[in-house]
Amino acid sequence: MALQIHAYESGPVATFGYLVIDDATRDALIVDAPFGVTAELTLDAQREGVTPSALVLTHTHWDHVGDAAELKRRYPEMLVYVHRDDDYRLVDPMKHTVWPLPFEVESLSADRYLAHGDTVAVGGIALTVLHTPGHTEGGICLYSVEHSSIFVGDTLFAGSVGRTDLPGGDWETLRTSIASHLMTLPDDVAVYAGHGETTTIGVERRTNPFVGEGA
Repeated sequence: MALQIHAYESGPVATFGYLVIDDATRDALIVDAPFGVTAELTLDAQREGVTPSALVLTHTHWDHVGDAAELKRRYPEMLVYVHRDDDYRLVDPMKHTVWPLPFEVESLSADRYLAHGDTVAVGGIALTVLHTPGHTEGGICLYSVEHSSIFVGDTLFAGSVGRTDLPGGDWETLRTSIASHLMTLPDDVAVYAGHGETTTIGVERRTNPFVGEGA
C-alpha cells in the first residue's frame, strides 16, 4: 500500500501539519493543526477526493492546535485524538499559552484519548502510538512500520530536539523518550517533525548533538 504525505508549514512559528492518505483505500487523517492550515489542506483533500476521519495531535501547544476547532467544523465527523496528559491545554488553551498571544486559540474537546501502544488506522495502514513525554507530558509520535515513517511533533528535529523549558517539559524525560522509542528504530525511518526539514533516524543517531551517538 502506498502512503501519501502532504506537508503544510503554517502559522506564526512555521509549524508543520500533515495530511496522510492511504492510496489504496482513499482513507485519510490529519496530524496536527497549525494556524492557517485549513484552507490549503482542505483544498488538497478535495483534489484527492478524501475526507479525513481523524485529527491526531502530537501535543497541544498552541501552534499545533491553532486550527483544530476550524478543522473540526469543516469535518464534523472527524474524530480528534490526543494523549490524556495533554488534554488540559486543548480544553483551555488560552490559560496555558505561557506568553500572551495576539489572537484567540479556540478550545476543543477530544473524542478519544491515546496511550502508548495504541494503533491509529488510516485505511489499511497502521500508525503505532509512541508516548514520548519530555517536550510536553502527553507528547506522542505516530510510527508506520510498513512505510518506515514517523510523525514526531516536537519531540525530535533535524539536528535538535524539542525545548524543555516550558511548563510540562523535562529534559531527562525527553532524552529517555527519544533514546527508548526513537533511537531504537531502523536507520531508514523518515522523520516528519513539527518544525524544520524531514530527516531520518539514522542521520539523527549519527549526528544529532543532543541525543545522537556523540551526545
